[in-house]
Amino acid sequence: MDASTIESVAVVLYDGFDELDAIAPYEVFATAADHGAAFDVSLRTLESVERVTASHGTVVEPDGSLDGLDPDLVVVPGGGWNDRADRGAWAQSQGALPEKLVHRHRDGTTIAAVCTGGMILAAAGLLDGRPATTHHGALADLRDTDAAVVDARVVDAGDVLTAGGITSGLDLALWLVEREASADIAEAVADELEYERSGEVHRSA
Repeated sequence: MDASTIESVAVVLYDGFDELDAIAPYEVFATAADHGAAFDVSLRTLESVERVTASHGTVVEPDGSLDGLDPDLVVVPGGGWNDRADRGAWAQSQGALPEKLVHRHRDGTTIAAVCTGGMILAAAGLLDGRPATTHHGALADLRDTDAAVVDARVVDAGDVLTAGGITSGLDLALWLVEREASADIAEAVADELEYERSGEVHRSA
């Protein structure tokens, strides 16, 4: 197996995140580690909190905050964008998360988004001039930004990646396992999860 450039993975949680957006990539990276990949994945919040409530009411106890952690990859889930509610991706796009992501990216962290987590990246300016995608229900909003919208399930722009709606997070994470570890490990993970990969990856880097 080739040496991985991405080892530490932080999946960011916030009130109103979509459960599968976050847990699907988490399970992929954790399972890849079971198969010998050098991934160390954790669930993180911006600030230290005891628990986070997801969009459908699932209560999750995070592993800790992003403070003091220097992850190679940050995964941003979506959830609740079209509701324009005070919890979920819309609220996060108006808060502190976009700026935090900018600083992380400047420091060399790869940033990936699932579903409408891509709109948080857009709010941060991380998609400006880059190919990107998001959930089909938010594509019109993404087209109103400076992103170069692509009709693909997974878009790999090197150190910024985006995926379409919800289950696309599985393909995003499996692609990163293939890219950073090996195709054999990605295949083994997909087999264990009994998931048939889409294979639609748009690469621009």
